[in-house]
Amino acid sequence: MFQGMLRVLLSAALTAAAPASLAAGYPDQPIRWLVPFSAGGGSDIATRIVARHVSETLGQPVVVENRPGAATIVAAQEAARAEPDGYTVLTAGMSTLALNPWLYARLPYDPQKDLTPVSTLVALPIVLVVSPDSGLHTLADVTAYLRREQPGSYASLGVGSPHHLAMELFMETIKGRATAVPYKGSPPALQDVAAGVVPVMMADLAAARPLIDAGRLRAIAVPAAQRAAQLPDVPTFAQAGGPAFEAAAWQGVVAPAGTPAPVLDKLSHAIMLALRSPDVVKQLSGQGMEPAGSTPQAFADYARAEHARWGAVIRSKAISVE
Repeated sequence: MFQGMLRVLLSAALTAAAPASLAAGYPDQPIRWLVPFSAGGGSDIATRIVARHVSETLGQPVVVENRPGAATIVAAQEAARAEPDGYTVLTAGMSTLALNPWLYARLPYDPQKDLTPVSTLVALPIVLVVSPDSGLHTLADVTAYLRREQPGSYASLGVGSPHHLAMELFMETIKGRATAVPYKGSPPALQDVAAGVVPVMMADLAAARPLIDAGRLRAIAVPAAQRAAQLPDVPTFAQAGGPAFEAAAWQGVVAPAGTPAPVLDKLSHAIMLALRSPDVVKQLSGQGMEPAGSTPQAFADYARAEHARWGAVIRSKAISVE
């Protein structure tokens, strides 16, 4: 369902003509592109790949700045408070736009009022990985670990993150339990899993793949309808004898509310051009990511649908960070 919706958005984006009226004189200075995660994670990798192409299209430097912390709230608040002039944008996804409003009674930003969509960016497939020294070799092994009498542990990017929710849904299905060990980003979490500090994690395929290829992580299964092209030997959960369910993170680009529509259109068009560039597609696909791209309105519609979808999940499991 998730991948299908992104493909629809991309199809619509590719048939859209360049905006008839672009913001005159924009941009005439560097653009700040905030990333709410540590450098090296899937969102950071995607942003930097696309930002280079956007910079070439717009003729101005695009400076990527990492602002990790508080389930993307630190970066989202900074973006929401920035001048709505098109010179600050934010990589924002499920946590920022669809999950945090359900998880926090009070947010220092309102995704509906303080941020405005620019374009979808990428889908970030998730893979279940374990430490090679964990003794876990199959999905059945992981299931047994999560069902044992003494609760185990798993690495998480924070309560309510897509990875946390994917693991919680899996454990609910198999009647398992484990303690979530929170990390501020994928790289430190994956390093600890590789070192055996924490045995298991639902991780971004993009961030995990180099460690998988190097033999420092063992890939168990992907929560998707079909195998990932980058990991053809890794089964889906259903193929591995587990529950059939789909979970993937996604990212888009937003700007401060009040940013002029012509500026949003120009930014959106530059991002879409990047996402259909053969070089960018090759780089993103090689990292295990699926290029998206859309108009501001299409992204707004998609984010609203995801907000409703994940809200139902969070309410049903009574998940809260407060």
